[in-house]
Amino acid sequence: MPDALLQPRPEGLYCPTGGFYVDPAEPVAQAVVTHAHGDHARQGNARYHVARAGLALMRERLGEPAAIEAYDYGEPFVLGGVRVSLHPSGHMLGAAQVRMEHAGRVVVVSGDYKREADPTCAPFEPVPCDTFVTESTFAWPVYRWPPMERVIDELLAWWDDCVRRQVPAVLFCYALGKAQRLLAELAPRIDRVVHLHGALLHLTAIYREAGVAMPPTRPLDENARGAALAGELVLAPPYAAGSPWMRRFSGASTAFASGWMQVRGNRRRRGYERGFVVSDHADWDGLLRSVRDTGARRIYVTHGDGDALVRYLREQGHDALPLAALGHG
Repeated sequence: MPDALLQPRPEGLYCPTGGFYVDPAEPVAQAVVTHAHGDHARQGNARYHVARAGLALMRERLGEPAAIEAYDYGEPFVLGGVRVSLHPSGHMLGAAQVRMEHAGRVVVVSGDYKREADPTCAPFEPVPCDTFVTESTFAWPVYRWPPMERVIDELLAWWDDCVRRQVPAVLFCYALGKAQRLLAELAPRIDRVVHLHGALLHLTAIYREAGVAMPPTRPLDENARGAALAGELVLAPPYAAGSPWMRRFSGASTAFASGWMQVRGNRRRRGYERGFVVSDHADWDGLLRSVRDTGARRIYVTHGDGDALVRYLREQGHDALPLAALGHG
């Protein structure tokens, strides 16, 4: 029997009773969007429903003409015959889980989430439900995140070494969410200026306007070359690594901040000297903890290679399935 609250379609995850999609991949009439990353928030929908904490980022992503309705975390609203509310996912500023309630049944779609503390956003809120749709980006036991304090210690030691060697320290990280988290984690530890690639400037300003404390930052001087950047920390998006933009950083030490750096081979294959394990997604333990915390009877797994997670959850007695088992992948 088709699920009245969940139905994967080519356009995205559809709620038939409510007449809306969650993070649709193609334009639809009603879209509930979990967060402002481009693989979740796409232009072209007639109307968007988002968490108020992420409204400025959504407006930046979707453009001024977009029709956006914003809600406080936990504030209920009704779409079709479904009572909907948005709850913190801990992924990034304004990121949300989607709670859907109809006929006494509750389904929660997690979007992207993590369980570690993050000074840039509200922490993950476990939402009791009957069915939980979880992401599975890092759904392998090898992915277990180290304490952030240790990672920042390692990052600062690398930067100090670059100062001693008088070479630029170029740290690649995703422009939205990851860069601002790194800056916020550094804030209590440094008073030095951090230089930013142009792609990070406006997004970082939005975080500052939201009250997130970060160290002083400066746009990277387009004319700066060689010795002028010796010992300086520069944050840049990954796509800049292989671009002509890098030519100015003669002898630079390069690093990448990502959960993928948990596996050392990934760092070597991508050509970085250093890898710092910083992820805005749940690790293996965080995924299992979240499933337990929801109390859900059925678990659907999506957004990643979820085979290992599905298999493990079944072995533990959970009713777990890949989301594609509902229909379209």
